[in-house]
Amino acid sequence: MSSWLEGLGSGLGQSLGQVGGSLASLTGHISNFTKDMLMEGTEEVEAEFPNSRRKEIEAIHAVLRSENERLKKLCTDLEEKHEASELQIKQQSTSYRNQLQQKEVEISHLKARQIALQEQFLKLQSAAQSAHSGAGGVPTTTASSSFGYGLSHASAFHDDGMDFGDIISSQQEINRLSNEVSRLESEVGHWRHIAQELKQNRSQEIDDHQHEMSVLQNAHQQKLTEISRRHREELSDYEERIEELENLLQQGGSGVTETDHSKIQEMQKNIQVLQTEKVESTNKIEELEDQIKDINKKLSSVENDRDVLRREQEQLNVEKRQIIEECERLKLECSKLQQSDTVTEKERILPQSTSLEEVFRLRQALSDAENEIMRLSSLNQDNSLTEDNLKLKMQVQVLEKEKSLLSQEKEELRISLSKLNNEYEVIKSTATRDTSLDSKLRDLRLNLEAKEQELNQSINEKEILVAELEELDKQNQAATKHMILIKDQLSKQQNEGDSIISKLKQDLDDEKKRVHQLEDDKMNITKELDVQKEKLIQSELVLNELHLTKQKLEDKVEDLVDQLNKSQKNNLNTQKENFELKEHIRQNEEELSRVRNELTHSLNQDSSSNFKDNILKERDAEVRYLKQNLSELEQLNENLKKVAFDLKMENEKLVLACEDIRHQLEETVAGNNQISLEKNTIVETLKMEKGQIAAELCQAEKRLLEEANKYKQTIEELSNARNLNTSALQLEHERLIKLNQEKDFEIAKLKKDIEQMDTYHKETKEILSSSLEEQKQLTQLIHEKEILIKKLEDRSSELQGELDKYSQAIRKNEILRQTIEEKDRSLGSMKEENNHLQEELERLREQQSRAVPVAEPKTLDSITGLESEVSQLNIIKDHLEEEIKHYQKIIEDQNQSKMQLLQSLQEQKKEMDEFRYQHEQMNVTHTQLFLEKDEEIKNLQKTIEQIKSQLHEERQDIQTENSDIFQETKVQSLNIENGSEKHDLSKAETEKLVKGIKERELEIKLLNEKNISLTKQIDQLSKDEVGKLTQIIQQKDLEIQALHARISSASYTQDVVYLQQQLQAYAMEREKVLAVLSEKTRENSHLKTEYHKMMDIVAAKEAALIKLQDENKKLSTRFESSSQDMFRETVQNLSRIIREKDIEIDALSQKCQTLLAVLQTSSSGNEVGGVNSNQFEELLQERDKLKQQVKKMEEWKQQVMTTVQNMQHESAQLQEELHQLQAQVLVESDNNSKLQVDYTGLIQSYEQNETKLKNFGQELAQVQHSIGQLCNTKDLLLGKLDIISPQLSSGSSLTPQSAESLRASKSDVPSESSQFVQQEIEELRKSLQEKDATIRTLQENNHRLSDSIAASSELERKKYEQTDSEIKELKEKQDILQKSLKEKDLLIKAKSDQLLLSNENFTNKVNENELLRQAVTNLKERILILEMDISKLKGENEKIVETSRGKETEYQALQETNMKFSMMLREREFECHSMKEKALAFEQLLKEKEQGKTGELNQLLNAVKSMQEKTVTFQQERDQIMLSLKQKQMENSALQNEVQRLRDKEFRLNQELERLRNHLLESEASYTREVLAAEEREAKLRKKVTVLEEKLVSSSNAMENASHQANVQVESLQEQLNVVSKQRDEIALQLSASQEQVKQYALSLANLQMVLEHFQQEEKAMYSAELEKQKQLIAEWKKKTENLEGKVISLQERLDEANAALDSASRLTEQLDLKEEQIEELKKQNELRQEMLDDVQKKLMNLVNSTEGKVDKVLMRNLFIGHFHTPKNQRHEVLRLMGSILGVKREEMEQLFNEDRGGVTRWMTGWLGGGSKSVPNTPLRPNQQSVFNSSFSELFVKFLETESHPSVPPPKLSVYDMKPLDSPGRRKLDTNVPESFKDTAESRSGRRADVNSFLAPRSAAVPLINPAGLRPGGPGHLLLKPISDVLPTFTPLPVSPDNSAGVVLKDLLKQ
Repeated sequence: MSSWLEGLGSGLGQSLGQVGGSLASLTGHISNFTKDMLMEGTEEVEAEFPNSRRKEIEAIHAVLRSENERLKKLCTDLEEKHEASELQIKQQSTSYRNQLQQKEVEISHLKARQIALQEQFLKLQSAAQSAHSGAGGVPTTTASSSFGYGLSHASAFHDDGMDFGDIISSQQEINRLSNEVSRLESEVGHWRHIAQELKQNRSQEIDDHQHEMSVLQNAHQQKLTEISRRHREELSDYEERIEELENLLQQGGSGVTETDHSKIQEMQKNIQVLQTEKVESTNKIEELEDQIKDINKKLSSVENDRDVLRREQEQLNVEKRQIIEECERLKLECSKLQQSDTVTEKERILPQSTSLEEVFRLRQALSDAENEIMRLSSLNQDNSLTEDNLKLKMQVQVLEKEKSLLSQEKEELRISLSKLNNEYEVIKSTATRDTSLDSKLRDLRLNLEAKEQELNQSINEKEILVAELEELDKQNQAATKHMILIKDQLSKQQNEGDSIISKLKQDLDDEKKRVHQLEDDKMNITKELDVQKEKLIQSELVLNELHLTKQKLEDKVEDLVDQLNKSQKNNLNTQKENFELKEHIRQNEEELSRVRNELTHSLNQDSSSNFKDNILKERDAEVRYLKQNLSELEQLNENLKKVAFDLKMENEKLVLACEDIRHQLEETVAGNNQISLEKNTIVETLKMEKGQIAAELCQAEKRLLEEANKYKQTIEELSNARNLNTSALQLEHERLIKLNQEKDFEIAKLKKDIEQMDTYHKETKEILSSSLEEQKQLTQLIHEKEILIKKLEDRSSELQGELDKYSQAIRKNEILRQTIEEKDRSLGSMKEENNHLQEELERLREQQSRAVPVAEPKTLDSITGLESEVSQLNIIKDHLEEEIKHYQKIIEDQNQSKMQLLQSLQEQKKEMDEFRYQHEQMNVTHTQLFLEKDEEIKNLQKTIEQIKSQLHEERQDIQTENSDIFQETKVQSLNIENGSEKHDLSKAETEKLVKGIKERELEIKLLNEKNISLTKQIDQLSKDEVGKLTQIIQQKDLEIQALHARISSASYTQDVVYLQQQLQAYAMEREKVLAVLSEKTRENSHLKTEYHKMMDIVAAKEAALIKLQDENKKLSTRFESSSQDMFRETVQNLSRIIREKDIEIDALSQKCQTLLAVLQTSSSGNEVGGVNSNQFEELLQERDKLKQQVKKMEEWKQQVMTTVQNMQHESAQLQEELHQLQAQVLVESDNNSKLQVDYTGLIQSYEQNETKLKNFGQELAQVQHSIGQLCNTKDLLLGKLDIISPQLSSGSSLTPQSAESLRASKSDVPSESSQFVQQEIEELRKSLQEKDATIRTLQENNHRLSDSIAASSELERKKYEQTDSEIKELKEKQDILQKSLKEKDLLIKAKSDQLLLSNENFTNKVNENELLRQAVTNLKERILILEMDISKLKGENEKIVETSRGKETEYQALQETNMKFSMMLREREFECHSMKEKALAFEQLLKEKEQGKTGELNQLLNAVKSMQEKTVTFQQERDQIMLSLKQKQMENSALQNEVQRLRDKEFRLNQELERLRNHLLESEASYTREVLAAEEREAKLRKKVTVLEEKLVSSSNAMENASHQANVQVESLQEQLNVVSKQRDEIALQLSASQEQVKQYALSLANLQMVLEHFQQEEKAMYSAELEKQKQLIAEWKKKTENLEGKVISLQERLDEANAALDSASRLTEQLDLKEEQIEELKKQNELRQEMLDDVQKKLMNLVNSTEGKVDKVLMRNLFIGHFHTPKNQRHEVLRLMGSILGVKREEMEQLFNEDRGGVTRWMTGWLGGGSKSVPNTPLRPNQQSVFNSSFSELFVKFLETESHPSVPPPKLSVYDMKPLDSPGRRKLDTNVPESFKDTAESRSGRRADVNSFLAPRSAAVPLINPAGLRPGGPGHLLLKPISDVLPTFTPLPVSPDNSAGVVLKDLLKQ
């Protein structure tokens, strides 16, 4: 669209340029015509119009008519183009509107979809939270006393886990479905975006194509016009030359040089000199005519004298009668008089003869002049000067006319003389009788003598004229000599022309060389095309290699999938084996329990303890062996899990690598497509340029051939003609023809150059003038607005002060009201009191009247007191009434002021309501404007890329538009000047204009005040909106903080990750919202600037008024200097020529720039293939030559520009362009930075993929080694399971060593094979620190996968032989992958080179930006200087305005003084009249005095005085009334003016109000639109965020099944690429065919100039057909894109199915991992519980063993003391009880009782020191002897001493001396267990390793049976060990194990 419009604009510019050229030629014709008219105006004073001049005028008229018709045709063509462009614009606007509606519908659908998805997500979140709360409620640890309870609980927990897993799986499926829906939507949007981009690209290509076609058309039309013009000029020149040569042949050798223009010009100069001389002669003739007029006047005076004489004659006739008597006496005197008559007749004859002589002399002079004219005409015939002959003939005719006039005058003189003769004869007849006539006759003679003298003077003047004619002859002779000199000069010029011809030949040779260079360039371009084709082939090979690598990767992925399946099978097998082992353990434990029960029974039955100890030892050994086997199996399980984890890691890395390779493939395909498109466009442009150059060359060659043929024909014709003449003439003719041709070429070139320079100068003038005017307007506006702002501030301060005053007055009123009310109340109370007092007074008076006359003194006193009180009260009452009146007055005044205030408040409220309404409208309009601006911004962003390539054309368009605008303004100013010339403005009109200006200024001030208030309201609105947005942002921040708190509190990881992503998205949205806010503020500022621009129009009107005043001043000077008009016309013509030259120079500079760009591109492209340096040097030389020529032209231009230097200081348009360029450069830099960031991200992702591939290779090798190790360990374990031997401890220590050795062997092999790879990985890891977080999450998933694989790796041991072959295949694939990696490294290097190139380009652009910024700063400085100048000019203008106002005041004062003076004059005239009347009255008085009437005189005088006084008073009154009338008339006129001004003000204010309301509505509407657009952007950004998250989730699993489909896609895309390339070739062929057609049309246009319009119509038809073809192609492309989209949708569905399968698999794996983890935790709990049970059982056994041989001290002591306290009769019972406690049988007790009767020594000695069976192995001291005969107390004391003093010293109670209480076998097993499992075990078992045995209870701290003692070397019981090793020394008394009284003791203790 934009390109089409630009093409249309360029066409318009060219047509306007043609119009400008035609106008320039028109103005040239008009100026020549005016010059001729001015020169010939003097000749045509009283002569008729000559035929030759009429013919010339008719010819000019015909030319003007043809020009008019041509201009009309151009106007019609332009109107048609304009209508077509408007139709296209309407169609495009409708299409855009439809697209907008569709987008809005899509947005609404997507919003509904988003809301539904959000609701689903909220439901799922609530479900997940409930599930998590249910899971948390299940108890994890339970204390159980029996083993069976633990098992049952475990099974129950397992069932609960299954239910929870089902819930999680359903939730995950829902999440997955929602994610898939959103992802599909995002992919649909992506493909739509791609389709839109393709459409945009196609539209751009179509626009570019149309633009190129329009450019070609314009260039073609220009070339055709130039060729046709040259052809016409050459034809006319040839025709003129042929005519001139024919004339030369006829006349001979005399007229050889007549054809030269220089001779003709010199002849014309001579003619002009002669014309000036002729003008002088005409002036002299006019002087002679004036003299003749004087003579005529004198004759009229003579006739008057004759009339007087007639009157005297009549008197003489009366006196004749008296003189009859004297007749006789006078007869003698009559004879004398007769003699005198003869003398007078002789005298009359003499002047007649002199007049005849004068006539003869004039005839002779005329004949001489005719002879001279004949001679000059002969000379002119020789020199072809017919025009001069005609002019001389005109002069002769003028002279003949003058001669005829003179002859007529002479005839009139003769008639007058005859009349005088007749009269003289009459007088003669009377003179006989008259003597007094002699004196009169003498007077007549004197008059005749004076007339004779005058005739002599005229004769002398005639002689002077004859002398002047002789001088003209001499000048003609000098002119002939000058012609001879000119011939010599022409010969010299011919010689100079020869030299110029030689130079032109050299230029032709240079041009031929250039043509050769262009051909070389063509060859280089073809070479470049071949190189590009080779590059395309290489890129296709690289694509094929990438496809191969992709297939290999797919094979690898399939192998890995097989391995996964196998590992899963192995996992199932291992699970089955685990279950079997668990059942085996249960059976063993049941057997153990049965054995223990049997042992307890046997203990009760049998007393032999050795047998039991052996059985216990054997069982313990079996238990330990089983525990060791379990630990080994756990180790194997863990190793398998690790291996499976590694395999999962490798799998995921391979998947990621496949995805990266797919992305790279897509990127490479897209890059190749772009490269191919760019190359195709470059090739097409090169072909177009080649075709243009070839067409131009062909046209030039054809022109040269045609011109050569024409020249040959002319030469042949001339040679045929010259055969008649001599050979010398032929040689001269040929030489002259060549010279003429070369000179014509030179003249044409020079004319073109001059025209170009003129046009350029005109354009620069116009641009500068327009920029000056704009800047002046801007500065005026700024100044006015500053003044208005100051006034508004003052007004606001005044209003605030008034408001404060009013508020204070209102407060005072309220206070006064309150006081008045209080006073009213007090008055009421006082009145009541008065009434009471009056009543009391009346009562008292009645009492007084009733009372006795002799009153008491008390009553009198009371009466007097009351009277005084009454008087006082009356006084108070009067005062109060006065106060009431005063206050009522105050209240009335305050009520009036209150009413006024209320009215003012109501008015202010109304104004406020109006302002609110305007404000609301402004809000609505703002919202609309904001929405429109958003849409405009989007459109502008789309069009920015298109605009970049077309900036130069836009500059040209801008220049042409500015020139047109300047011309229009000039035309307007000229019209204004004409109008001002027609209508001379009087002083009154100027005063009216000044008043109108003042009124407009006042209106502007009011409007500005309103506008400022509105802008303040808008600013407040924008601030409120900003505040709302900041509040929204703060709410978002609070939500983010709450989410952070939830993340810190919650334990689930998926929600945390999701919330983190949401936080990032919200942060991005916040930044974008802030960016949107900044954009809105910028747009607000732009709207304000637009509003200020609208205000500039008012300033422009004021400037127009000022211009009118200036033009009125100029009118006075223009009448004085009318000769300056010609000078102005010449200056205007020069400025137009300069403009045209500037345009041509700009075009040439653009061509030079394009050529340089082509050269640079060719040089940069040819760096690969090599460039001829000679060609480049030649081009540089040519450029230098052109620069020199341009410098010469610029020097000439500067000479012309000296007249225009004042206008070259300011250029606002350049400023605006610079600002636009800066904005565009910033946008480009932003885009470049974004592209660089994207490119770096792609490189980093590619490097990550490479590192992941390398890690996969390493992990594959590790997996292979681990499989081998696992097989070895499996064989060892199977061997060990069969053998149950006491050497388990050594075996258990061997297994970890073997595992470590295997691991060492594992790590050695890959370290040797991949050292080089690891170095590269380390280098890449440094650049991949940013992506560690994502890799960690992937690693966690890989850990889960590896756990599942580790479980399934036990089955793979059996298939070890099959895996060897697979490992070999994997190694081969790894080698292939390494090769592909190397190839990709090469690609990366190439891309890095491209990056460097782009960086260099970017630095260049940055430098250019800096230069532009410097230029901008310089321009800003200039603008500041200009602003200073403008401020100075403003000050001067203000001073002038002030002076004009002062003059107006002076003028008014003068008018008033004039009025006063007129009044004074009237009064003085009245006084004069009165004085005259007084004088008359006095005269009458004098007459009456003479008569004697004195009394009446006095009365009359009194009456006269009274009348005079009355008249004086009446006159004074009349004068006063006249003055008052005039004053009222002035006041009425002023009031009428004011009324008109107020009406205008009201009208303008209404208009401004309506405009401001509309503006408010628009701004509010734009603001709402912007808000909606911002919300839509937020929604889109959120959708994008969700899409990206879904892509992150889905991309990890998407590549496994999509690679095959991608292969199919790539193959289909390749086929489509082939089809597209074929179509491109077909289009290129069509383009070449169309170019050939264009060439043919160009040739036909060159031949057929008269059929241009018809051919243009045909071209339009052709272009429309081509456009239809292009549209069909576009439709086909659209169909193909739709097919591709259908395929893409199908592929996406397949991808989604594959993703669903993968998601289900991942879910199953996750569930398996969870179940495995639960199994492991249960196993650990089982182990811990088993350990606890073992410890408890050991402690029970120890307790049983220890308590069977022990008796409680307290019990024995109580029994012993109770024995002595009991009576002697019952002591036997006590002893029996003691015996039963000690396990003595009844028989033995009876024997003892029998023996006891003899003595106590035996019992006591046996109990305290004897050696019974139950005595322990405690060592006796040497002094402790067997005393039998000692007393019981002594023995007991000794016993206590032995017990209180231990034989062994007490142990050191340190933590380091204490041995761990756990078994060493378990400790060894724990070393192999991972730390996490250790921590859990320790936490579950109460962290036994950390607990001190002293702090723990006895049962937990000290197991009495040491498990280590079961080994062959150690003792079996703790008490048999040394005490310091195990226990502190407070052991109880040992009792023999044979006794079974422990149960009795327990019962006693319980009791």
